[in-house]
Amino acid sequence: ALNFAYRGTEAIVIPAFNKKIAETQCVNCGQCRVYCPTGAISIKTHMDEVWEALADPDVRVVAQIAPAVRVAVGDHYSLPKGRSVMGKIVNALHRMGFDEIYDTTFSADLTIMEEGSELLERLPEIKESGLPMFTSCCPGWVKFVKSEFPEMAGRLSTAKSPQQMFGAVMKTYFAEKLGVSPEKIYTVSVMPCVAKKSEREMDLYYGEYAGHDVDAVVTTRELLRMIRAAHIEPSTLVDQESDRPMQEGTGAGVIFGATGGVMEAALRTAYYLLKGENPPADAFQAVRSTGFNEHQGVQEAVFQVDDVTVRTAAVSGLGNARALIDKIERGEAQYDFVEVMACPGGCAGGGGQPIHDNLELAKERGDVLYELDAENEIRFSHENPAVQELYRSFLEKPLSHKSHELLHTDHSLGI
Repeated sequence: ALNFAYRGTEAIVIPAFNKKIAETQCVNCGQCRVYCPTGAISIKTHMDEVWEALADPDVRVVAQIAPAVRVAVGDHYSLPKGRSVMGKIVNALHRMGFDEIYDTTFSADLTIMEEGSELLERLPEIKESGLPMFTSCCPGWVKFVKSEFPEMAGRLSTAKSPQQMFGAVMKTYFAEKLGVSPEKIYTVSVMPCVAKKSEREMDLYYGEYAGHDVDAVVTTRELLRMIRAAHIEPSTLVDQESDRPMQEGTGAGVIFGATGGVMEAALRTAYYLLKGENPPADAFQAVRSTGFNEHQGVQEAVFQVDDVTVRTAAVSGLGNARALIDKIERGEAQYDFVEVMACPGGCAGGGGQPIHDNLELAKERGDVLYELDAENEIRFSHENPAVQELYRSFLEKPLSHKSHELLHTDHSLGI
């Protein structure tokens, strides 16, 4: 999307042929902002809209916090590295005036229930066609494959991302439980990802309600600016729990923020759906990325469950994704399930994360997410009690008609 133009002292970085950035191959990942040596690139902000919603007494403002955010905010404030500061973020948002704050790991577990079930349902066709099912959690990757390899768009999972699933459930099931009109609920996502800002344009149609799953997205960097604008001193923040009923999240949901995490979480639940019993929680560690360059950015693994063989690849970075798809289309590689994250290291290295000059912290942050998974009492998405209750009382089961209506999308339309 960006490259050098002109020569010598006249050299500048711009889109080719003087195009606007929106007219290029840009996928909205925000990595240009991370690596811009002059800080000249800025990201569109939704902070003003969020402050306006918080000031409106007739609007119920709810937030969700993505897994990768909790291990990046502490970096900025020089808090002890290697720990989650989720409780302090919840405290800060409550002080700003948010009515409820939820953990996106809940909807990550919900995503796994749908995506893991979809993988098993599509597996016979996958084996017959020789083409994989791709994950669809990363909007930068989704936009990339639709624009660069449209013939592969049908291979994407139809499951919405955790961000969108949260909004859909908030404005239907929980709106009904709370007795609040969906139009009076303003959903804010705190994300490590810039591409989530464009993903929020997805529409939700349910009953008589027509609107967006998510109303506004603020990045981790924007969150830090909001904390400063609210004159909140981080050292005064004490841990607070996120709100119920979407408080529960599993270790599987937490690792969504690291490359390979979505696949590992999905395989844990797919194994259970196949066998009726849990695998060892760390049985699928082989999908975890060891690095993010052109030599390490594709992590391949093969798993055998009874008579079912699942060939997987976890890809970090769109350059690696392009090379992998080229190999698939030439018949040089064959997989059943492929995870792609646009940003190096996944969400932990997202374009909305705090920037530290000359430091790459994606691997370090991802390692913390895996540590949080290992410490979690529940490490399988299908064991999340809040998710189980949601299916019992509202969605019925994964891939039900209502689940498709709320939690899935048609990739031939929209973003």
